[in-house]
Amino acid sequence: MEAAAMAQGDARDVNEAGGQPHRDAAQGIDIKCVGLAKTFRDFWMRPRVRAVDGVDLEVRRGEVFGLLGPNGSGKSTTIKMLLGLLSPTAGRIAVLGHRPRDVRSKRHIGYLPEESYLYRFLSARETLDYFGRLFRLPSRVRRERTDMLLRMVGLDAVDHRPVGEFSKGMQRRVGLAQSLINDPQLLILDEPTSGMDPVGARQIKDLIAELARRGKTVLLCTHQLSDVEDLCTRVAIMFGGRVRAEGTCDELLVREDRTTIATEALAPEVIDEVRGVLARRGVLAVDVERPRRRLESLFLEIVEQARAEGARTSGARSGGPIAEFLTEPAVADAADAASPGDPAPVDQALIDRLTNH
Repeated sequence: MEAAAMAQGDARDVNEAGGQPHRDAAQGIDIKCVGLAKTFRDFWMRPRVRAVDGVDLEVRRGEVFGLLGPNGSGKSTTIKMLLGLLSPTAGRIAVLGHRPRDVRSKRHIGYLPEESYLYRFLSARETLDYFGRLFRLPSRVRRERTDMLLRMVGLDAVDHRPVGEFSKGMQRRVGLAQSLINDPQLLILDEPTSGMDPVGARQIKDLIAELARRGKTVLLCTHQLSDVEDLCTRVAIMFGGRVRAEGTCDELLVREDRTTIATEALAPEVIDEVRGVLARRGVLAVDVERPRRRLESLFLEIVEQARAEGARTSGARSGGPIAEFLTEPAVADAADAASPGDPAPVDQALIDRLTNH
């Protein structure tokens, strides 16, 4: 929980020119890394592990960017450097137009760590209220946002139960809600659907897609590759601390040496006729098969049918509509008025150095 709290702070950024919030700055780029590297050292300060090695990344505003790789590939270390929880050994980073440890950009960052570090004796409602207090949100704003978020993640019926009694999937729902309490511009999600049933995972994916449509930027780190294909605008695949491939899913996955033709079910004689036409064109290797639906679709269909029949459950309910405050235009709110001091301008010199690298 301390890591999640450190990753989020107390001020709104304003640029020098016209007093606009950070969303109009940084040339539409919310994360920029150039030559990023991190070496961990032993007790005698000798290099032990080079966890990240010369990573270049650019995450644009309003996109869902997938950061993929096997365990130990450097994903978590990269995220910790973006959040300012670790200092890079080499390279430069800009997050929302500022250095990662500039606390004045933290108000606009939401972070869901891989493990839900929650106080087990607090209820879901008390947990969200606690994080709202960290952002100095007024009591009325905290109450309204908590109500909206609990409905959105389907926990409004169990909001007074201690989170220590929740399943892992229900705790992930609480964690996602806490990452949104401050209405962030940049959302960093590490395994957001881990431990969730297919219904909850589908709802979370729909929520992430909706947030992106409404201008939020999402950095998604997950081993659920189907989630990446469903959600991500672009993808970077890491191994050994380096980015080995980057691009859109279409660019990375399309097979140029194959062609698929989909039609309604064909009679055997029609299939034979099609094979003959292709054979005359020199195409002899033809696979004919019936398409399969996705297991996720079947599962969701069965659950929805059970709900329509009135079947009851003691777990999380189906999530509600997206919280209204997440869809409103970015304006200075009461939380900003409660923050001490004047916000600092975007570090334009840092942006220029990274962009012109």
